[in-house]
Amino acid sequence: MSTTTTSVWSAEHLGALDQAVNTTLPIIRPDDVISMVPGYDLWDVGPVRTPSGDVATLDGAELWLGLSAPAVGDPGHRHDVARLRLIAAADTGWHDLGALFPDGASLGSREWAASATYDQTRGTLDVLYTATGSHDGSSPHFTQRIVATSARVVRTDGAVRFVDWRPHREVLGADGVIYERTDAADGEPGFIKAFRDPFPFRDPADGTHWLLFTGSKAGATSAFNGVVGIARPTDDGGYRLEEPLLGAEGVNNELERPHIVVHDGRYYLFFSTQRRTFAPGITGPNGLYGFVASSIRGPYEPINGSGLVLQNPSDEPVQAYSWLVLPDLRVASFIDFHSLDGRSPDQVAATGVDEARKHFGGTIAPIQRLALNGSRATLVA
Repeated sequence: MSTTTTSVWSAEHLGALDQAVNTTLPIIRPDDVISMVPGYDLWDVGPVRTPSGDVATLDGAELWLGLSAPAVGDPGHRHDVARLRLIAAADTGWHDLGALFPDGASLGSREWAASATYDQTRGTLDVLYTATGSHDGSSPHFTQRIVATSARVVRTDGAVRFVDWRPHREVLGADGVIYERTDAADGEPGFIKAFRDPFPFRDPADGTHWLLFTGSKAGATSAFNGVVGIARPTDDGGYRLEEPLLGAEGVNNELERPHIVVHDGRYYLFFSTQRRTFAPGITGPNGLYGFVASSIRGPYEPINGSGLVLQNPSDEPVQAYSWLVLPDLRVASFIDFHSLDGRSPDQVAATGVDEARKHFGGTIAPIQRLALNGSRATLVA
């Protein structure tokens, strides 16, 4: 086990929120809601990477991966049927490549956030994903673990296909010692415990491979115990858990979709979180948050003094979520509930499914761009 000290996100940091500059995103308008795949909601979207971490292209198009569900019924229930889906981003728009895995192949009753790597030299697509629950109900409904699989990439009649999937195998789970177990049978989104959102990272300084993930601190004194977890590969194809990179005990329950961008020799650690998952007495907007260090091990200091990097506008505080900073500092996210005019998603849902559907985006949000300068981050107009 590593003896590295976990960096801390504190209430004192969040007290500097009003000092952040140029962090507010533009309001998303109905004309911005352009479906990636007609008939499907998509969220937690992001590009497939190369082994070095760059955005992967295949036949001249970027490969993207996201969670998907049929665009019917209450959008709040989409997580219960989520499946991973591949999409190609070409000059002519988005092109659906279908569900990532064959029916029934994944280890969970549903699939949550994932990362994928396209290795052109080997001709493989390597996937790490969150398996939640189980097909037969033998695992509690919110049990999460990280699963690995891979496929060969082939071209048949001009179309790209992913074949010969290797058996799905669990490579990492919460140990109950460093990371709290995720064995809840029921719960409310935002307040369950986490062991999900794998993000592989190869350190350019020495080539070491790491795996970041969203976790919860075991043995915490607060129910708000979110952490950014980290693990190292082992010789048997699994991973060894290390002490978290960042902890938010007593501050926030979920530090979601953590990822690292190396820029100008600094390590920028980003994650997303929501107002509703902050501890009582602590406030922060739905937004992208980040910390910076001189090495992957840290110590990390909060960007902009508070950690806030990008936030939804106060007039539409839940319009987007699940931000992902790409190596070129583009920022991707998905459109959540937009054009609410001061209402909450719960208020909209209470008026009926049709009204909820009218305001739920379920597609990629307009791409933004960051400027990074030391421990400062600003939105590029």
